[in-house]
Amino acid sequence: MSKPSIPQGTRDFSPVEVRKRQFIFNTLRDIFELYGFQPLETPSMENLTTLTGKYGEEGDRLIFKILNNGLHEKKEDDKNRLNAEWDKILSKPYSSPVVTERALRYDLTIPFARYVVMHQNELAFPFRRYQMQPVWRADRPQKGRYREFWQCDADVVGSTSLINEAELLCIYQEAFRQLQIPVVIKINSRKLLAALAELCGMPEKMMDITIAMDKLDKIGWVGVAKELQERGISDDGIWQIEKVINVKGTNEEKLLAFADIMQHSATGMEGINELSKTLAYYKELAGDNLELGLNIDVDISLARGLNYYTGVIVEVVCNHPEVKMGSIGGGGRYDDLTGLFGLKGLSGVGVSFGIDRIYDVMDELKVFPEQIATGSQVMLVNFGGENESYALRLLQQLRAANIAAEIYPDSAKFDKQMKYANRRGFAYVMLPGDEERQKNMVSLKNFKTGEQKMVSLEECVGILKQPS
Repeated sequence: MSKPSIPQGTRDFSPVEVRKRQFIFNTLRDIFELYGFQPLETPSMENLTTLTGKYGEEGDRLIFKILNNGLHEKKEDDKNRLNAEWDKILSKPYSSPVVTERALRYDLTIPFARYVVMHQNELAFPFRRYQMQPVWRADRPQKGRYREFWQCDADVVGSTSLINEAELLCIYQEAFRQLQIPVVIKINSRKLLAALAELCGMPEKMMDITIAMDKLDKIGWVGVAKELQERGISDDGIWQIEKVINVKGTNEEKLLAFADIMQHSATGMEGINELSKTLAYYKELAGDNLELGLNIDVDISLARGLNYYTGVIVEVVCNHPEVKMGSIGGGGRYDDLTGLFGLKGLSGVGVSFGIDRIYDVMDELKVFPEQIATGSQVMLVNFGGENESYALRLLQQLRAANIAAEIYPDSAKFDKQMKYANRRGFAYVMLPGDEERQKNMVSLKNFKTGEQKMVSLEECVGILKQPS
């Protein structure tokens, strides 16, 4: 019999890991609620037609398709469909609806757009939603890249105001401040990329330029230049792109330089004005926390390789010298995403948090609060007999005081119970023995310092409620 295993690119999560992940979710949820976003959930699977063609050529290849099980069809209907599409099935077996009509969701944005269209008459616009659920991609597994992973999105749909972009920048800043991750928030506009394609004299090659530039961090300028050449960009066009990429300075200096280079492009100037206005709104919203904006970097090489972005785009990367990780968040403006499903003219903007990568970064930096890993703060040793009954009464009173506590269920040897407590990582151990029971007190041992003292239950509660 072979050993049990899990599919490549997926992971089990231990109790400790789940608690750490919940810490991230709870932190983000509180921030989203503070900013007025509403929770939403959508099904794990969508109709394949909902997802196909929305993520570009590379994205479509990574969609996990689900084989039909045939249970939903009448046998005769199934047979007729099979005969009608047999040639297509033989040539492209996983593109025929006879074989597959559904797929696991690739991200949360397209399902959100589908939801908005289906429920448009029930929603108050602008509609602000946040969503935290797993997504699936048939990608090659590697560090920080999984086939099953969680995303956490926040979107505003039904408004073109750049205040929304600025608020999402504030959400990123506050979230990573609370999670203690040093980051750089890169910001750009797809309109600048379109203008860059115009500068190259090849506006029809905008997507080719975008796809290549999106790989700058991974393959460097030499690799990008080679890919641009392979995609049919002229040497003069490549020179124009390199000139723009080499612009340095503050965000204001970069935007001034871009304005000089793109002064004859209406699209480029519109993108520059949108970036300037977004950063100005951010300064007003940031208030006393304005110094946090020093980590916002206008980066024209940022492309965000998804087809539906049309305006301002952002990406977050960890800015710590010892952490090697790709983006841990990103998003942008999409002017007509719902138009893919028949609802025209409804603009939106959103950002996503890469929960699994954020977890890996926090684990590597060791910034999770210590007590998260344990859950319960204190364990009561079980001495059996009357002391067990006394311990159970104490346990009930601790929980009534909202202190996470548990008792060792068996009156096992003292060493065994203490080894268990140590392995679980409890902050405190309570020793309700004969003397403690007779005096109606408790002995409390701090596992970190080794200090032990006998106190009243009221004093004990006070100690346990102190921040660790």
